[in-house]
Amino acid sequence: MAPHSRKEELDAIDFDTLKSKKAAVLCLVYPKNNKTHIVFMLRNTYPGVHSQQISFPGGKKEDNDKSFFATALRETEEEIGVSKAQVQLIYPLSQLYIPPSNFLVYPYFGFTNIEPTFQPEPTEVAEIIEIELSHILNEKCISRQNINTAYAKKMEVNCFKYQQHIIWGATAMILSEVRSIIHQVDKD
Repeated sequence: MAPHSRKEELDAIDFDTLKSKKAAVLCLVYPKNNKTHIVFMLRNTYPGVHSQQISFPGGKKEDNDKSFFATALRETEEEIGVSKAQVQLIYPLSQLYIPPSNFLVYPYFGFTNIEPTFQPEPTEVAEIIEIELSHILNEKCISRQNINTAYAKKMEVNCFKYQQHIIWGATAMILSEVRSIIHQVDKD
């Protein structure tokens, strides 16, 4: 799901000297109406490169976070109201560098056995988006779209489509890894 130019951009970066910010996100699956769902959030409008983008709950690591997974859990609780006590880790996912915002993101794949009651933080979350996992696993939801961002106009991206929503960028890359893990488990 990465843009074609991403590999060249990453190959040119000296990660030893890069002073990236650290963050963590949580891809959370849960039961709803006897089907497995994934929660996403539409970020509010703000002066930043990720304004109005669909993302997983998550954010910047704080000094008192004991681990990156703790960061993902804290941010999930703060942003969408899911208690960290309800979430169990399935698998840590591949770290991902996001050049436009200079973040190194540590994603996690987790689940809760109960359907969450979301309480979005209104200053950060414009909308909660719940998507059935079966939709994400269906190849028909994968597309290429032209989008406008804070840093590029009419950029063609690989994405997942759901209703009027386009999931692209780091979120799509993480979601692609989750799909790969689930497809591999299904084969075994």
